[in-house]
Amino acid sequence: MVYMGHKIAVYGASGLTGRFVLAELEKRGFEPLPFGRAQATADDPAALDRALTGAAAVINTAGPFAVTALPLISAAERAGIPYVDVAAEIEANADTFARGATIPVVPAMAFYGGLADLMITTAMGDWTSADEAHIAYGLSNWQPTPGTLAAGAISRERRNGQRVRFRDGALQYHDDPQPTLDWNFPSGPREVIAEFSMADIVTIPSHLQIPSVTSYMATTAAQGLHEAAPRQEPETFEVDVRVRRNGEERQMTITGRDIYAASAPLAVEAVERLLTNRFKVTGVASAGAMFDAEDFLAAFDMPTI
Repeated sequence: MVYMGHKIAVYGASGLTGRFVLAELEKRGFEPLPFGRAQATADDPAALDRALTGAAAVINTAGPFAVTALPLISAAERAGIPYVDVAAEIEANADTFARGATIPVVPAMAFYGGLADLMITTAMGDWTSADEAHIAYGLSNWQPTPGTLAAGAISRERRNGQRVRFRDGALQYHDDPQPTLDWNFPSGPREVIAEFSMADIVTIPSHLQIPSVTSYMATTAAQGLHEAAPRQEPETFEVDVRVRRNGEERQMTITGRDIYAASAPLAVEAVERLLTNRFKVTGVASAGAMFDAEDFLAAFDMPTI
């Protein structure tokens, strides 16, 4: 399908994820309107308004989202257009949900946050609630971009160096050690770090009645993030989710390559659905609440187990 006349503004278009988003938009026939801090800083409403002139929607790929998300949402409201971002920052996503909006807003529409939310929502099926959800990231490595590192630094500062988890229906900040364990992925066991919390602990509980949501990260990926080596060969990934209720477990797994590239089709598919009235909420909603999760994943071209 070609969307002639549908111009999509992309903030942070010169970054790695931004470039993937531009390519995905062009592939689908949209006309990208790339811009960044050189054209409009987040603290300049007039410049943001000018940048969004003529746009049918905006995708924000410019972290730290603690700085950019709320001003871009305000600009999108003034323009009357949908807003999508790829924020992996837990607190920035929580801020977005707390703010609310008068337009469709989908935060964390990316590899972290959006993907697992869609998977857990799909795995839930006819369940209206569950006891716990688990998301295990089997990454071969993690070579973070400068934007990822900057966002992580702001998150650590906001937490005063503490870690965060979602238990008993709320975000909890703590200094407890992070245990390691072996996670049995479909491809085989991998050592993972438990309570390696990602945006999933905000997106999933935002609409699903699950009082405990836990993320796990392969130790190889955590080490790569710590070393922050220059990006070279893209990582492979295996995302394995499990949701449990009364002793019963439902599972779903998706495999692929390049976590940053994977965010682009997620964000652009979201925009496409927003512009074709295939969404459920006007306001702030995670991927699983905004869209038909199973149908969305069916359009997301990655192997599913």
